[in-house]
Amino acid sequence: MKPALILDHTDIIGEIIAPLLTWYKGQAQTRQLPWREAPTPYHTWLSEIMLQQTRATAVIPYYNRFLEEFPDISTLANADEEVLMKLWQGLGYYSRARNLKKAAQVILQEHQGKLPQDQKQLLSLPGIGRYTANAIASIAYGLPLPAVDGNVLRVIARVITCREDIMAPRTRKAFEELLLPHYPEGQDAGALNQAFMDLGATICLPHGVPHCAHCPLAKLCLAKETGTPQDFPQKAAAKAKRKEERTILLIKQGNHIALHKRPNQGLLAGLWEFPNLTGQLDRSKVKEYLRQQQLTPLKIEKLPAAKHIFSHITWQLTGWKIQLAPADLRIAETKDNFTWATPAEIASQFSIPTAFAHYISYIK
Repeated sequence: MKPALILDHTDIIGEIIAPLLTWYKGQAQTRQLPWREAPTPYHTWLSEIMLQQTRATAVIPYYNRFLEEFPDISTLANADEEVLMKLWQGLGYYSRARNLKKAAQVILQEHQGKLPQDQKQLLSLPGIGRYTANAIASIAYGLPLPAVDGNVLRVIARVITCREDIMAPRTRKAFEELLLPHYPEGQDAGALNQAFMDLGATICLPHGVPHCAHCPLAKLCLAKETGTPQDFPQKAAAKAKRKEERTILLIKQGNHIALHKRPNQGLLAGLWEFPNLTGQLDRSKVKEYLRQQQLTPLKIEKLPAAKHIFSHITWQLTGWKIQLAPADLRIAETKDNFTWATPAEIASQFSIPTAFAHYISYIK
C-alpha cells in the first residue's frame, strides 16, 4: 500500500489566486499568442493540442498554417491525410494530428459540429485528456476547472514546498483537488489557467534559476522564502532510454529519391521515411541490400553520423548516400516498394519526420 501524500501548507493555495490573476491581466499584452486573440472553442482546442510537448514560440507558425488549411471543424474532419501530416511535420507526436481529425469527425457526427462544453463529453473525444478538457472548458466556456500541467505542478510544488513526485498521477489529482474550490467562473477561469502557463513559461522556470524577484507569488512562496526553489518540484528518476542503431539510405536516381511509407501502427505510424535498416551497416552490407532490391549503385558515399531522441528511444544513425545507374528507377520492382519523389515534391507533399531531418539537406 502506498503511503499517503504529504501536502503541507495547503492553506496558501487560496491566497495565490488574486495576485496571479492581477499579474496575468497586467502583462497579458506582453506575451501575444494568436490563439488568445480569438479564443473560440476550436482555436483553443487546436492550440492546446499543439502546445503539448512543444514551446509556444515554435507552435505559432504551425498554428497559423494549420488554420489557413483547416479553418473550422468541418474542414478538419474532411482533411486529406497526407496534407494533414505534412502540415504537422516537425511538431512530432503525430498521433496528435490524427486524433484531431478523428475527434473532428465525432464532433460532426455526434455534437452538430460544435465542440462540447461538458467535461465528460470532451474527455470522450480522441486525443483529449483531463488537462486539455479542462483547458478548453475554462478558456472557451468559462467553467471553473483547473488545467493541471507541468507548469501548475511546478508552481504549486514550489509555493507549498511539496516533495511528492509530480509525475505520479495521484500528485496531479491531489493538486487539482487543491485548486478546484478556489477556481473562479467565467473569463477568470481561463485567465487563471493561462496565468499558470505564462508564469511557468517565463518566471517559474523548469530549468536554471527561476526569476523569483519578478514573481507575483514571491511573498507567498515557501521555496522562495527558504531559498530552495531549485529543490522543487521533485520527480522520480526517469527510466533510461532504449538505444537503437539505424542505417539511413538516401537512394538517388537522377533527381528522384527513394521513399518508404512506415506501417500504420507503431512508432511514426503512416509517415514517410528514407529507406532504413536496423544496425550500423558498412559499405558491403549496404551493397548487399541494394542487390536484394535489384538496384545497381554507381557511387556510395558515407554521411556523418547523427542521433535522434524520442521520448523512450534514442536512435544512433548512420547514413549513406547512393547514386544509382540511370536505368534503375523502378517504382514497383524493388522488394520494399519504394516511392520515388523529387526534392521539391518531398518538400511540398511528403511528411518526413524530424528523426530523418539530419539527412534531408543531402538530397538536394
